[in-house]
Amino acid sequence: MAYAVVRLKSSRKKTQKMKDTLEMLRLNSVNHCTVIPERATYEGMLDKVKDLVTWGEIDIETMVDLLKHRSTIESDDLENEISKKTSYDKIDQFAIAVTSDKITLSEIDGLDRVFRLNPPTGGYRSTKKAYNMGGALGYRGNDINQLIQKMLGPESDQEG
Repeated sequence: MAYAVVRLKSSRKKTQKMKDTLEMLRLNSVNHCTVIPERATYEGMLDKVKDLVTWGEIDIETMVDLLKHRSTIESDDLENEISKKTSYDKIDQFAIAVTSDKITLSEIDGLDRVFRLNPPTGGYRSTKKAYNMGGALGYRGNDINQLIQKMLGPESDQEG
């Protein structure tokens, strides 16, 4: 599985280690999302910044929506790039490979590994509490997909 990580808070008045970790995760601004493999090194990084981000296992449909609606390459061009640079022909196949840790987003030249999202419709729950305590921070499992869908907005409901 792969994790989708969304930055919820600023790093203002935080330690330099936390700021460096956010930079390594490429989460430079609030409402930015990145997809990382499920590995022990990344889990340590997530534990370090758990008070600033939320994360969980991304599903295939959400990954496809992120690639189609928020990638730096247009959908048609992205499908061409995927077929040129990888052994996959369609965005759906590529999304399955990314979510199952067979390939990373960095395989495609010009594809930014950071997805810039809108604030979620309806807003966040408390950004001062952990998710399991009624807040928005930390690990949220498969519920990350609902949050990302809210952040993609109405355009992700339309075929594009």
